[in-house]
Amino acid sequence: MTESVTAGDPPRGTDQRLAKGARARASIARRAADVASVEGLNGVSIGRLATDLGLSKSGIATLFGSKESLQLAAVKSARQVFIDEVITPSLSEPAGLPRLCALVERWIGQVVQPAFPGGCFRVATLAEFDSRPGPVRDAIAEDRRDWLAFLVEQIRRAQEQGHLGGRAADAVAFELDAVIGAAHTARQMGDESGVATARAVVADLLATSG
Repeated sequence: MTESVTAGDPPRGTDQRLAKGARARASIARRAADVASVEGLNGVSIGRLATDLGLSKSGIATLFGSKESLQLAAVKSARQVFIDEVITPSLSEPAGLPRLCALVERWIGQVVQPAFPGGCFRVATLAEFDSRPGPVRDAIAEDRRDWLAFLVEQIRRAQEQGHLGGRAADAVAFELDAVIGAAHTARQMGDESGVATARAVVADLLATSG
């Protein structure tokens, strides 16, 4: 299918510039997320990213305008990576326990083979901003709320099929989040047994008997 260019359409060159700008923003935001996973979001700066990516400071400043905008872009980029690597592939599994188990296994997979050099972005940044009010904290908190709400929904679907007993779904989600977060911290500190321990705890939490 092809589309003709009408008088109201932007020139093709404009489209290409917009696409190039979008690609540049995405590349910079992803690098910002990489840096934040190791050094925290406060380690993200226009100068640091310009050096890392071989870009001009003015170019990055034009695209983002401020350090806070860069931090927010990093949060958004990390959220999309988690969706792409954990949530979306798991949606091919049947709703209920199979999908929940796939989600959790891929989630643990982000501990074993993290998408970011500093491990789980969410774990790395939550503690940094949990007591700092502002747009960045709000974005981190919203991402966490959305993920836990989605997880609760999957747990409830499994319970509707007779799995996981009568435990409160939000309590199970909270425990899963705590256990996998602890596994991430253990692995980052060199305790490889933490992942095995987490898997055992998770298996118990997801016990299929009613």
